[in-house]
Amino acid sequence: MTRAVRGKASLLAKVKQTKGKTPKKKQTGVPSREEILAFIAEHPGQAGKREIARAFGLSGAAKIALKKELKALMEDGVLVRHRKRLSKRGELPSVTVLVIHEVNSDGELVALPQQWDENELGEPPRVLVLESRRPNAPKPGLGDRILARITEPPDADGDFAHAARPMKLLEKKNPPVLGIFRTILVDGRKSGGRIVPVSKKQDEIIVDLAGAGDARDGDLVEVEITKAGRHGLKRGRVKESLGNLDNEKAVSMIAIHAHEIPHIFPSSVLAAAEAAEPANWDKRDDWRHLPFVTIDPADAKDHDDALYAEPDPEPGNEGGFLLYVAIADVSYYVRPGSLLDKEALLRGNSVYFPDRVVPMLPERISNDLCSLKEGVDRPALGLRIRLDRSGRKKQHSFHRVMIKSAAKLAYPEAQAAIDAKPGVAISETTSALLDPVLKPLWACYEAMKKARAAREPLDLDLPERKILLKPDGTVDRVIVPDRLDAHRLVEECMIQANVAAAETLEKHKTPLIYRVHDTPSLQKLEALREFLTSIDLNITKSGNLRPSHFNHILKRVRDTTHADLVNQVILRSQSQAEYNPDNIGHFGLNLKRYAHFTSPIRRYADLIVHRALVDALSLGPGGLPKDAEAGLKTVAEQISGTERRAMSAERDTIDRLISAFMADRIGADFTGRIAGVTSAGLFVKLSDTGADGFVPISTLGDDYFVYDQISQALVGERTGISHRLGDLVEVRLIEAAPLAGALRFELLSEGVKRPGVEAKRSIRGTRRRRGAPPYAGKGRRRGARTKP
Repeated sequence: MTRAVRGKASLLAKVKQTKGKTPKKKQTGVPSREEILAFIAEHPGQAGKREIARAFGLSGAAKIALKKELKALMEDGVLVRHRKRLSKRGELPSVTVLVIHEVNSDGELVALPQQWDENELGEPPRVLVLESRRPNAPKPGLGDRILARITEPPDADGDFAHAARPMKLLEKKNPPVLGIFRTILVDGRKSGGRIVPVSKKQDEIIVDLAGAGDARDGDLVEVEITKAGRHGLKRGRVKESLGNLDNEKAVSMIAIHAHEIPHIFPSSVLAAAEAAEPANWDKRDDWRHLPFVTIDPADAKDHDDALYAEPDPEPGNEGGFLLYVAIADVSYYVRPGSLLDKEALLRGNSVYFPDRVVPMLPERISNDLCSLKEGVDRPALGLRIRLDRSGRKKQHSFHRVMIKSAAKLAYPEAQAAIDAKPGVAISETTSALLDPVLKPLWACYEAMKKARAAREPLDLDLPERKILLKPDGTVDRVIVPDRLDAHRLVEECMIQANVAAAETLEKHKTPLIYRVHDTPSLQKLEALREFLTSIDLNITKSGNLRPSHFNHILKRVRDTTHADLVNQVILRSQSQAEYNPDNIGHFGLNLKRYAHFTSPIRRYADLIVHRALVDALSLGPGGLPKDAEAGLKTVAEQISGTERRAMSAERDTIDRLISAFMADRIGADFTGRIAGVTSAGLFVKLSDTGADGFVPISTLGDDYFVYDQISQALVGERTGISHRLGDLVEVRLIEAAPLAGALRFELLSEGVKRPGVEAKRSIRGTRRRRGAPPYAGKGRRRGARTKP
């Protein structure tokens, strides 16, 4: 007997068993609506028209009447059909497709039904995902789709009305394709279109007239693939039109959609934010008499940290300081398990583009209630740090406070006030704060600089570029902003606060999420040593590796032609920082314990630390739940992923904007440095804009170039001429592809014949017949072979 027949027989047996329980009408009329609904409720996911007719003994005209009644129930919205099975509207079928939506404070997976009409049915039910009964079954993660069997939750009095047991982990749907819509005209009339994908790795897609929707020529669209055969172009339909590519926000929208960044807040989340009331004074100290200042970029919309410092009046600490750090009290407004909390965890962090910000929290929270605005009472978590004259922390304490910021300062203005540069305009407010606030703050920073120098964190010199836009959203120019002491002051104060948070939570044995940075891997270190040897430098092989070992190398190459090169190579040798509930320290900062505490408006990790402090120090509502530790590992993995996603999206957007900026400069010559070397060619970063472009190896010249991984160079097989990472070069712009964010250059500079660098023989060279010229019978060939 086949599985299908056995299943049908089993179902029929179940239906027969109900004949004595369910009133049966024989050809005298269909059962009442109440009886139909009761039968469907008794047989979830199993009841269809045939089963209902059998259970009630219907035949002939009664079956036709039943069909009409069921149709009426569906039209009235009481029943819905899933294939041939019926269920009450709003109920989940016994077997359904779910999407993993969140991880709760217990570390449990929570899913939502994939198909659910919120407009008609309201908020979808949250389903607790149980462990699969199959041994070694793959565990689903956030965003995964599962085929699951609905069952009763283990705790009938808990937060879930439904639970589900995974049956199968489904393949992820093909992600939508982003591209430019180009209208296809037939006899002068629109008959559909073709989609030119943003990514050069994808082929064009054809959409018919119905699938084109309202898309117009030149629009940036999101396309769903409907047919993808082995031969011919794929076919699809326009899922959403994002507006014309010339729109000022189109470029960042490409990154938002390509990286699947949530950017629209659900109405329920916005409603929750609007309903929030200003914080009360429960368990708060009054710090409003302290003249805090916020120091941020000039265009900052939210302010989550404020600073104040004064000489320490305590006897025995002459020359020391009291440093006060106030951080926005987001934990008061965003409570664990709330709608705001779930959305914040889904986003993980805010994402910053040149033309917009995709915030982690709605503006009512981020830019209003939590922003430490000038002259307005605002709740905060306050930190008082006592520092000695050498900038070393002697003690600290956390408080839940109310503050009133005295001024909102931009980095350049604060720095100009301290430097007293003639001709630089300073506001009256800033001038009034110079002696009582800014000078003591800078004096405190001078002390902290001594402690930082003694600690010796990794000191890379890698200037960052910033894109300035015109009012229409196009690129005006690209600059490298000056690195001011004002930036370093705020950074050092934040480091002190982050260390204090980690120390306090460890002392109270409270779980938290650390910001960790592992030591470089042995493989990367060995590659670094080989490279440094090629330029007559070396790094220690014995003992514990510390940032100071790297700093020693950086000092040796400072102000030399190797400076940029060595900074880049040392950066690439480092591990990637991440979030983790298990502490391994922070190698780059040379700290044994470190946690992100200072930016809860834009980072979920900081919100976790705030909640942990509120709980550990009994500071009132909004603390970390007692059972939260079990889920911290999963939360840390998720927010590490959203951080990487944001960095990638931001980088892609900058590349596209700069590529568009350079598009009208085809044929122009530029100066740059080789920023990357691969067996396929060279990556060059331009000196004036920081734009990155590629030089294919096939265009380098007549020689056959071999990739030397140790020296990070392409070396001519015949001549020994090389192009190495960090070399200053002249290039010509050949092609700009704004959609892909790509530039292609032609190298104008000659390679360098370096002492001690010999011509490289490729594997191909060993097969030449004796006496034959290098490329006999084939003409000149150009390409690459990895060094054997």
